[in-house]
Amino acid sequence: MIPNWLMQRAYLTPHKTAFSFGEERWTFWEMKDRALQLAGKLKGQGLASDSRIALLGSSNPEMVFMIQACLLADLEIVMLNSRLTAEELQWQVKDSKAATVLVQDSLRHLVHPNLPVLLFSEVEAGQSMAHVPQELWGPDRTITIMYTSGTTGLPKGVRQTAGNHTSSALSSVLNLGLEEQDVWLCAMPLFHISGFSILVRSLLYGMEVRLYEKFDAVAAAEEIRQGTVTRMSVVATMLNRILQELEKQDQMAHPSFRTMLPGGGPVPVNYLERAAERNMPVLQTYGMTETSSQTATLAAQDAIRKIGSAGKPLFFNQIKINGAHAAGDVGEVLIRGPHVTPGYIGHAATEDPLRDGWLPTGDLGYIDEEGYLFIVDRRSDLIISGGENIYPAEIENILASHPAVLEAGVCGQAHPEWGTVPVAFIVKQGEVTADTLTAFCEERLARYKLPKAYYFVNQLPRNASNKLLRRELKQWAAQQEGHGNLERSD
Repeated sequence: MIPNWLMQRAYLTPHKTAFSFGEERWTFWEMKDRALQLAGKLKGQGLASDSRIALLGSSNPEMVFMIQACLLADLEIVMLNSRLTAEELQWQVKDSKAATVLVQDSLRHLVHPNLPVLLFSEVEAGQSMAHVPQELWGPDRTITIMYTSGTTGLPKGVRQTAGNHTSSALSSVLNLGLEEQDVWLCAMPLFHISGFSILVRSLLYGMEVRLYEKFDAVAAAEEIRQGTVTRMSVVATMLNRILQELEKQDQMAHPSFRTMLPGGGPVPVNYLERAAERNMPVLQTYGMTETSSQTATLAAQDAIRKIGSAGKPLFFNQIKINGAHAAGDVGEVLIRGPHVTPGYIGHAATEDPLRDGWLPTGDLGYIDEEGYLFIVDRRSDLIISGGENIYPAEIENILASHPAVLEAGVCGQAHPEWGTVPVAFIVKQGEVTADTLTAFCEERLARYKLPKAYYFVNQLPRNASNKLLRRELKQWAAQQEGHGNLERSD
């Protein structure tokens, strides 16, 4: 059995800061009191224990308290992405069979009028019912349900249990360690596993969360410089923007800043090298919705020696490469461990996520002779050109190291002779031409890997957690085949 996270933490360290937002801060005891009040009001709305509700809100204190209240009220939470359209949200709510949509008042317009809605303000104004939270949770109890981004086919509702979240948090702290003054800057959306997992770690570790409603590169860089935070989770584009802010003033990360954890895909080596120059420890990590965040993370002592690696599996986890016979063989990454989802809900409820006890990730990678995992790319993003395998992330890595390139996204485009060829979408931060980039890449890539076209765009398509959406790049590339309206630059 697993102790009720918030009740146990408020009992153990009641006066320690749970989270801060702007100039405000709350202790674990204050968080528990507020969440208990709201849990009683949720019960007063007729939401019985083990009911499934959908939750839609921003990454602010109101949302934090409502999340904790739902957990104390014994509700299953379908975490809704506030960047989706009303039609997309309606599909997820119906697929999940959620009893109602619990929604922040300012986001009411995102919810389809045909769906049952319970506003945060209605909960606040409603009657309260006496409620005693469960002291212990079974490890199989569903805590959250998060829909995958749907890179292929329809999104799937992933069950994440108390055991999944707890084992993920414990594995992480066994790798990263914990200090009394640790403060985790959370600028990732709370509806995403990267943000929600930080709230879970806070309760299990007794650690403060420094919450941001939206990512602010200037503010984050200043906190890292001053040492008011010690850890942060990012994706590559966020890391790059923070580095740019530090580089503008030739500033360093404070010595107390211990860990920058980038996820959501491979990080360009150029970013890692620049972070080292700023005294910023960047530990690449690898995880997914189906694994309740991290599965592998690079240890601090290996950050430079194994640059580009996602490290070794965390303590309770296992990783292997499907079909690999020797170190370095590339294949699909398979995962096993107590952090892996027991299954899906809705339309995918009958689909077993495991294959012979292992979770197929859809990612391609290899394990080197020392047991370190390297992620090469998504299997679905692999470009096969004239029989040669080309990994977009490798090309993006090179392009991102050019000083005039802010961001780069690469995908395949149909070609009459080679079947598919790589093309690049570039967000510039200086003057640069397609010819210049071609010459730059020719020195660093085999000829068959060279992008055959460059398209200069204002921004790349990304999801709510800033992960690059290559499926949209592929649509852009297809538009070019049909003489679309993006600027072709070769």
